[in-house]
Amino acid sequence: MGRIHVGTCSWTEKTMAGLWYPKGVTTPEERLRYYASRFDTVEVDSSFYAIPRRSYAEAWADRTPDDFVFHVKAYGLMTGHEVDERMLAPELRDYAYDSTRGRVRHADPDMVDASFDLFLDAIEPLREAGKLGGILMQFPPYFTATSAGEERRGLAYLEYMAGKLDGYRTLVEFRHPSWVDERHLARTLRFLRDRGLYYVSVDNPQFETRPTMPSLSVATGDWAYVRLHGRNADTWFANTATSADRFDYLYSTSELEELAGPIRNLAAEADETFVMFNNNKYDYAQRNASEIATILGDLVVPPSAGTGDTPALF
Repeated sequence: MGRIHVGTCSWTEKTMAGLWYPKGVTTPEERLRYYASRFDTVEVDSSFYAIPRRSYAEAWADRTPDDFVFHVKAYGLMTGHEVDERMLAPELRDYAYDSTRGRVRHADPDMVDASFDLFLDAIEPLREAGKLGGILMQFPPYFTATSAGEERRGLAYLEYMAGKLDGYRTLVEFRHPSWVDERHLARTLRFLRDRGLYYVSVDNPQFETRPTMPSLSVATGDWAYVRLHGRNADTWFANTATSADRFDYLYSTSELEELAGPIRNLAAEADETFVMFNNNKYDYAQRNASEIATILGDLVVPPSAGTGDTPALF
């Protein structure tokens, strides 16, 4: 049985900060140290919106225990998303792209290629410190395998991505179920395994008439990775004011107990299983992460002590 690590997909979400952190824990350094006294892993999602400064990664590494693990979500251009033109790194501004209402669209392939290089340089301090886990490549819902041509183009991009991220643990999250439907599932998983890519299992709302990813728990390597988005059907496809509003959902104890079964199954297949809560509204992610860690018991790796003045949770 492999080890299970539990964490959240943010430690800085604004609606969470005032609820979860104790009074007086207010600075970025204090908050990260406090978080690392409760959990041994975290996912950096702010990197999806803008390539972080290298100094940020240096600070993250300095403020956490030696065995703490950061997973980093890839910059939006790297997964075919539109990105905010105002947030572009200076090194990317001279490339060709279309701009619609301040959003970068149809970026030149050389611009995408450069974004990979800038991103990897920015997170290198985590790698040097031995604290870099996976790079999360979360593809948009319009990255599909609904036709032979779409599948061929998608697999070609995944091949290119695997080359750019050679030597890194690359976590692949699909957002369209065509990649894992009856016709494509075996082929998709074989493709990932053959290239050392890690399938990301998800939990999210299910609809009868709209496509979302099924709750498929699969490991394609020695690591398993689970992202729990919540089950708020009312906000999943809505244009919410913030990303946190979309994931406004607190799992019940019975739902967490239901999820614990597939997680244990993954841990039986993989050496390391990471369970990451992305329901980042208020303190829901932290509360659910703590509760499922209790449910899973001794399978969960406790955080290291000595990262601050507060005792560890487990």
